[in-house]
Amino acid sequence: MTKKPRHDGSMAGSQPVSEEVVVTGIATGGDGIARLADGRVVFCEGALPGERVGIAVREMRRDFARASVVDVVVASEARRSPPCPQLARGCGGCTWQHVRPEHQPFLKADIVRDALRRIAHRPDVPVTVGGAVGEVGYRTSVRLSVDRAGRPTYRRRRSHTELAVDSCLVSHPLLAELIVEGRFPGASEVGLRVGARTGERMAWTNGEATPTLPLGTRYGHDAAIDELVGGRRWRISAGAFFQSGPGAAEMLVSSVLRAIGAERGTVVDLYAGGGLLGGSIAAAGGADRLVTVESNRAAVQDARTNLAEFGAEVIHADVASYAGNPADVVVADPARSGLGPAAARSAAALGATTLVLVSCDSASLARDAVLLTALGYALQAVEVLDLFPDTFHLETVSRFGKVEDRR
Repeated sequence: MTKKPRHDGSMAGSQPVSEEVVVTGIATGGDGIARLADGRVVFCEGALPGERVGIAVREMRRDFARASVVDVVVASEARRSPPCPQLARGCGGCTWQHVRPEHQPFLKADIVRDALRRIAHRPDVPVTVGGAVGEVGYRTSVRLSVDRAGRPTYRRRRSHTELAVDSCLVSHPLLAELIVEGRFPGASEVGLRVGARTGERMAWTNGEATPTLPLGTRYGHDAAIDELVGGRRWRISAGAFFQSGPGAAEMLVSSVLRAIGAERGTVVDLYAGGGLLGGSIAAAGGADRLVTVESNRAAVQDARTNLAEFGAEVIHADVASYAGNPADVVVADPARSGLGPAAARSAAALGATTLVLVSCDSASLARDAVLLTALGYALQAVEVLDLFPDTFHLETVSRFGKVEDRR
């Protein structure tokens, strides 16, 4: 007999309660959105909009619940069988493998529209779907746990339990070999990165390890590799941020260039990392003067190497406290948490006509849109990129224009 939820919010018995629901939307974390019989919103892991599914409720709160799909009664045309065998073993790395790749970018665009409507109160902003990288072998960098045997491990879904794998669908073959064959006894975490177009590999750990690695792999926090993006060579140090792979980096650069349009002059690249965006703008002839601002010391050193030919001014500073000269174009690529109030003020104070914001979280984009609007910038358009296929993670490139004071 199927157990029903008790409306006082507790569970009836020791088993998860079950119910059949119709999925009406998709949430920021990638879960389907439905309503229980008592009217509460339920976030359904593994469900897609338009489906009728049987669910097992695993968490009940006053205003919402969380559940897992146990039966698909009516399936969406976007549904498929997950292609990676590691998912069936419990790997929590790629939770959207049940979604056909061609549908994933459009679901991510729906997530962005929903965040802009709910948080920024901007349902009118044009949100378009840009490119998507292929799902097989696109990823060139991971950070993993290390088990007692020294093996790199993923986490099981909704768990801290470690899982060693013998393959990884989304990892570049050079990276997959490091994941499967690398050993790092003595460490509890390991970072792995490869240059898909240079063949270079590196690893670094959080402890004193005695690694076993394929021949030629560089090891340690001082290690660095080169990658080719847009026909140019870019140095990437251990611990410095880089996109999910060179294809993703090129897709992001193209989107940023489209957002900038014909604007020229002084370009300030905030959260610049190794200088990929600012340097690519300069290489395309879009910067008469280039200034980059970054707080990560290793990334700053990378930028000084990568941007030397452009005569860029590379500043080692926290964006939130940066006060520079006026700019014509500002590009900002903050962490998942977004700009926040202080960095938004710093960015707006540069007075650029065009501000391009790269965001990897729909909610932080919406929050930053509210902040920038209050600081005199109007959100004009958002492009959604799928740089992390088979996951709910997304990237957006948003163009903000400075509003002229007509008083």
